[in-house]
Amino acid sequence: MSAAAKLSLHPEVAEVWSWLNDVPDPEIPVVSVVDLGIVRDVHWEAKGGAESELVVTITPTYSGCPATSVIAFEIERAIRDHGVDRVRLKTQISPPWTTDWISQAGRERLKEYGIAPPAKARHLADRLSGKAAAAECPRCGSANTVRVSEFGSTPCKALYKCSDCFEPFDLFKCL
Repeated sequence: MSAAAKLSLHPEVAEVWSWLNDVPDPEIPVVSVVDLGIVRDVHWEAKGGAESELVVTITPTYSGCPATSVIAFEIERAIRDHGVDRVRLKTQISPPWTTDWISQAGRERLKEYGIAPPAKARHLADRLSGKAAAAECPRCGSANTVRVSEFGSTPCKALYKCSDCFEPFDLFKCL
């Protein structure tokens, strides 16, 4: 198939999702933007005549995340690299991103990388109070851990230390 013919076809949405699953988070490269739940929706939208554009809806992990523009750039580049020239990124902030949207595969990759994945489905009252979540050491599995600092290597992580293996680690904060 010629390059011109390829550009005139619309890839299936499932194929686009697979491309996006290869786009790593710039701060935690072992998880994709799909695994983190940043990519919310992918669909084709008619734009009059035979024209249509691919719309990718993203929700940033939090409004001040310094990686948001890099993530948007990498998503658009991944799509354009596959021959789609009409793409629009739509940012959706409601409902706000939550760590509950991290996939099971993403949680496992975080743990293998040395970052404790967040607990799922914490109560809203706990989230609002800032109550520290229990953290399991991603290296030895011990629950005998202490929070050293509310902020770890990035604002979305807290710094913990394991009292059994003595290793420091980040905990992805529940949001």
